[in-house]
Amino acid sequence: MALAARVIPCLDVDAGRVVKGVNFADLRDAGDPVALAAAYGAQGADELTFLDVTASSAGRETTYDIVRRTAEQVFIPLTVGGGVRSVRDVDTLLRAGADKVGVNTAAIERPELIREVAEHFGAQVLVLSADVRRRRGPSGEPLGGFEVTTHGGRRGTDLDALAWCARAAELGAGEILLNSMDADGTSAGFDLELIRLVRAQVSIPIIASGGAGTPEHFAQALDAGADAVLAASVFHFGTLAIGEVKDAIRAHGHPVR
Repeated sequence: MALAARVIPCLDVDAGRVVKGVNFADLRDAGDPVALAAAYGAQGADELTFLDVTASSAGRETTYDIVRRTAEQVFIPLTVGGGVRSVRDVDTLLRAGADKVGVNTAAIERPELIREVAEHFGAQVLVLSADVRRRRGPSGEPLGGFEVTTHGGRRGTDLDALAWCARAAELGAGEILLNSMDADGTSAGFDLELIRLVRAQVSIPIIASGGAGTPEHFAQALDAGADAVLAASVFHFGTLAIGEVKDAIRAHGHPVR
């Protein structure tokens, strides 16, 4: 029996406020994270993802106080990422109320972090957050393939995204938050090619992120191989409701909670 598809609002937090932009830039205020979290819990969200989008670039720790207050308001799984560099950071977030922890920059700098976290807490706690973009030349011309980035999308790595996702799965990542930087905030649909290519590399769950604009986009991402679908702008600014997204997913033949 197929597992129920999960619908996950994402709270990108900067300086204590939820923000959202396009292609990781031009951020605008979207509200208070604790209030939004409570509203999404009431609307029927399956999980919440909380990302401190400048924690790695600014060298800050994740805002633990907001995590605690968010966890007090919602009773669905909460994934927290941003600035996570060690097993101790993961332990602190779990104690603050997180159920799962996302890693990106620190895992690319030191891949063994994935194994350490998985061995210490279990693979189900570790989410690889992969900020992926299509390779392009100096003039923006497509070069083929995908690379992962670090520091909230600010730095390229020249690391092949498909190979990195496969390696992270082998090291013990429990699931992959696959975020398309090219599609982020565009409302033009998820990067279905990227989802299919990563699905062919890994057997662990994939959370599709970046590009949602209509209820059908979510269903298409699941058709392409995602196990869960994540969005921010369309939920934060009232374009879509979680219920209508679940209705569209169900209409495409995918079970939902």
